[in-house]
Amino acid sequence: MSGNTFGTIFRVTTWGESHGAAVGVVIDGCPPGLPLGEAEVQKELDRRRPGQSDISTPRKEEDRVAILSGIFEGRTTGTPISMIVRNRDVDSLPYEKLRHTPRPGHADYPYDAKYGIRDHRGGGRASARETIGRVAAGAIARKVLAEHGIDVLAHVIALGGVRARESEITPALIKENIERTPVRCADLNAAEQMIELIRSVREQGDSLGGIVEIVATGATAGIGEPVFDKLDADLAKALMGIGAVKGVEIGVGFRCAGMKGSEMNDAFEISPNGEEVVVSETNNAGGILGGLSTGAPIVCRIAVKPTPSISLPQKTVDLRTMQETEITIKGRHDPAIPPRIVPVAEAMVAIVLADHLLRNTALKPHTKTL
Repeated sequence: MSGNTFGTIFRVTTWGESHGAAVGVVIDGCPPGLPLGEAEVQKELDRRRPGQSDISTPRKEEDRVAILSGIFEGRTTGTPISMIVRNRDVDSLPYEKLRHTPRPGHADYPYDAKYGIRDHRGGGRASARETIGRVAAGAIARKVLAEHGIDVLAHVIALGGVRARESEITPALIKENIERTPVRCADLNAAEQMIELIRSVREQGDSLGGIVEIVATGATAGIGEPVFDKLDADLAKALMGIGAVKGVEIGVGFRCAGMKGSEMNDAFEISPNGEEVVVSETNNAGGILGGLSTGAPIVCRIAVKPTPSISLPQKTVDLRTMQETEITIKGRHDPAIPPRIVPVAEAMVAIVLADHLLRNTALKPHTKTL
């Protein structure tokens, strides 16, 4: 299986299955000398781990990380960093009845079609537990970004049709409110409505989808590449590569199709702070033009589908007999994915930005002394 590695200089490779012995990640290309300990990685993994509230999966995992290499005396050495998280609370029995009946909305059938074999326990490699490696790598990418004053925040702006008041939400408000509610919505009034809706839909045996917004602040102008490896293209690939994500937009996204050029274009001006810096009056472009950052906040949104594992009866096919049949999925599943996808989305954006920052550093012009 290829396609397990992401990045050009800051390269991330994840490994492991949901019900296997462990999951983990190897990060290559991290600069040496960054202060790093397991506690900093654990902080991010704790935000992603299951069983945090009554509106998430009841699977209980500590998700304790162990750093196996690449760190010496509390600092990165520039060598590959390997991290592992053991799977503890594994219950594979509910999946035995699903061994030959692909679950609607899951990757079961295309995995069988491609490989002729798959780990059916909990989704195997296609499980959301694969994202542990991404979040662990994202914690290190954040260290790289912090050296350049860049921060990445994400929050749920819509869930099951309930929408936050986006016009009133600032990065400061996101940072203040994001962990105050289990749905990770900065609009606390909307958050309460989302929680009640999740509980109601869960009782019905169904699930909900939503929209998550990711905002990166502090990025200076000129980060990215102008052709195939555009910053927005890599962000879209990174975010679309998260399971359950079915759509990505940058800035105003699809709304731009209904706008005039005079409405869409972000006018430039000199920074009102008295600095001789070019800034934009608006940010319809989401902080990226021509594949390069503009210096404005980088804004991405992802559409997250409803959790496909639901307890309602669903139609499928028995692959042994090629007869249509019906299944009911048992097990421990999130009734809504957006709240727990927040740290994953932050991690992927951080990884892309760290990679492009390091590429920029590698491509600095050389001044020849005559």
